[in-house]
Amino acid sequence: MQLRIAILLLALFSLPKDIFGKHIIGGEIQYECMGQGRYHIIMKIYRDCRPQENAANFDGANAQDAGAFVGIYRGVNLIDRLSVRLSGKRFVEAPDYPCLIPPDNLCVEEGTYEFDITLTTWPSSSSYTVVYQRCCRNNTISNLMTPGDIGATYAINITPESQRLCNSSPVFKEFPPTVVCVANKLDFDHSAIDADGDSLVYRFCHPLKGGGLAGGPDDRFGNPSGCDGIRPNPPCPPSFQKVAFSSAYNATTPMAGDPVVTIDSETGRITGVPQVIGQFVVGVCVEEYREGVLIGQISRDFQFNVADCDPTVFARVQSDAQIAGQEFIINSCGNNTILFKNESIIEQYIDTYRWEFDIDGSTEIHEERDAEVTFPGVGTYRGVMMVNPGLDCGDTAEVFVNLYPSITADFIFDYDTCLAGPTTFTDLSFTGAERITSWSWSFGDGGASSFSDPSYVYQQPGEHTISLTVTDNNQCEDTKQLPISYFPVPSLIVVEPSNFVGCSPGTVSFNNLSMPIDSTYDINWEFGDGNFGSDLSPTHVYQDAGTFAVKLDIVSPIGCQTEESFDSWITIRPSATANFSYLPDEPTNFNPTVTFNSLSTNHVREQWIFDDVGRSQESNPIFTFPDTGAYLVALIAVHENGCRDTMLQEINVKPKITYHMPNAFTPNGDGKNDVFIGTGFTEGIRAFEMSIWSRWGELLYLTNDPHGGWDGRKDNQGDVLPSGVYVYQVKYLDPKGEKIEFRGFSTLLR
Repeated sequence: MQLRIAILLLALFSLPKDIFGKHIIGGEIQYECMGQGRYHIIMKIYRDCRPQENAANFDGANAQDAGAFVGIYRGVNLIDRLSVRLSGKRFVEAPDYPCLIPPDNLCVEEGTYEFDITLTTWPSSSSYTVVYQRCCRNNTISNLMTPGDIGATYAINITPESQRLCNSSPVFKEFPPTVVCVANKLDFDHSAIDADGDSLVYRFCHPLKGGGLAGGPDDRFGNPSGCDGIRPNPPCPPSFQKVAFSSAYNATTPMAGDPVVTIDSETGRITGVPQVIGQFVVGVCVEEYREGVLIGQISRDFQFNVADCDPTVFARVQSDAQIAGQEFIINSCGNNTILFKNESIIEQYIDTYRWEFDIDGSTEIHEERDAEVTFPGVGTYRGVMMVNPGLDCGDTAEVFVNLYPSITADFIFDYDTCLAGPTTFTDLSFTGAERITSWSWSFGDGGASSFSDPSYVYQQPGEHTISLTVTDNNQCEDTKQLPISYFPVPSLIVVEPSNFVGCSPGTVSFNNLSMPIDSTYDINWEFGDGNFGSDLSPTHVYQDAGTFAVKLDIVSPIGCQTEESFDSWITIRPSATANFSYLPDEPTNFNPTVTFNSLSTNHVREQWIFDDVGRSQESNPIFTFPDTGAYLVALIAVHENGCRDTMLQEINVKPKITYHMPNAFTPNGDGKNDVFIGTGFTEGIRAFEMSIWSRWGELLYLTNDPHGGWDGRKDNQGDVLPSGVYVYQVKYLDPKGEKIEFRGFSTLLR
């Protein structure tokens, strides 16, 4: 019997590079009887469409792909095979859970293949099977053994009884949710619709295995003689192999759970609470009965993604403490009216609020987001705050309110406003509780104390803010602040150094350690040598020898005044005066010897230091510098009391260049005056150039060597030039970089 296929068979093109992609997550086949042995077949395949390595597209999705290979069997005999193009595809939307936010990194795509077949032998005493096999499944599946190495078989069986009755298969209503939230209730209606009104019975069944990793670049259809190819062509005949579940899972409990995930045989509803995160393959079979007789069965193989979802609603209250997750404690001291601030999230998912407080045996209710409640007095009160009360997507927080007696911080202080000394503080705070348990003082300048009645000495003047925070046995606290204007003068003037002995000119740096003072005070110094100062801590230079008294006067911004005199405090001893002259004024490399003449006074000995090239203790030394350059010469003169003075002068030994040209030469080979060449001192010369020209402007000779000369021939080679007058030009840079240039005439005599 011939099977006529009402579809255009496509030519087999080369397969895409992602043929080995692991992407299959589900599929199903259904049929509709069109009469006279004609059937419309609808096959749906589901793939993981997240961007990932080796993620393949649907078979037949592009022109270069041969299509999905479908086999038609009568019994176990292959009647025909065909290649089916993809009819359409769509993304399966993620479920919209009212109380949970599933992860957004999942992607499921549905591909649909539609084609018609006609059975010439109809009805037949044998079943017809339409089958499609494809590797591979996701390798991240949790409940299968080696899931990435196996594929799936999707098949539909048209039984003899179904043929006789021109029966159409049931059609599933919905595809299962792409993600299920772990530890949350799963309730999905997996029922099907039967156009003929037949009775349907649902059960979990074994997903089927089909296709494998056999084959490669040279056999990209897989092994055509077996079922282990990536795309068996034709697909293998019934009966089909079953997938191997990993331990703890099987076909009837593919997800486990607590309670276990099951399917209702009458309604097709899948319920349970999955407890493990992962990807789980599930098979669902639907048996079709007419008048008590089994006439057919459809199956679906799909994947549940169990993930950790974020709740959408949390009841939260602004509080002083939070315990046990949803219990919030609010403390109030002396205030019986409390404004409760609602911090519940996520606000876009919250529709209603409800506050309930138990007050003297009755319930006070508020339905605004933030509630203001007045309690009758001191005590502990309990309440609840509910978001979305009465709805599935809601949450509740418990609120505990502790109302305590009031506490009031208060204090006074006392100090001498004009003379620096301690400031005393007296606590006047009051609490309605048992006792005050702690005091926290801040004196406004960084100082602090935890005593009830402290005493404090300010080191710096100024406008300070005093703060006292008191806490009682209920942990209630209160704070009071008061300003203090603190500008006394120091009770003791302290200055460093307390004495000074030095050589003239003597530099003394006075360090004023008196407290409290700052730049706002008037500071008046008398240094004892007729000079005055107003800096807080000045530096003064005593030019003359002698003994000096120092006086310091301090006036505060509010007019308080104090002063102190320090007699015979500064002693400045006489010192030698170092001075010298030298000749020549400008020593050079031709004359590097310098005669030094001491002009020092009030000294008993001297020492000369010639940079790092020599020393001398003579009064008027003569020193020869070893090279050109700048040298720092120091003369140290020492007074009989040990005071010394130093004079520094820089001596610059200048480099000089001398370069002279002759006016004639006789290149006759007698060894005398045969070469026209310059003479002189050329050390340090740079960028030298000497050129010889004829009187007609012809360049005859050029050299960059100061020691190079012209022998009377062009370029010092070839024929000799005639006697006559020639022009020379010399250019160079001296050691200081100055450009030297001159020209003249040279007479060549033969």
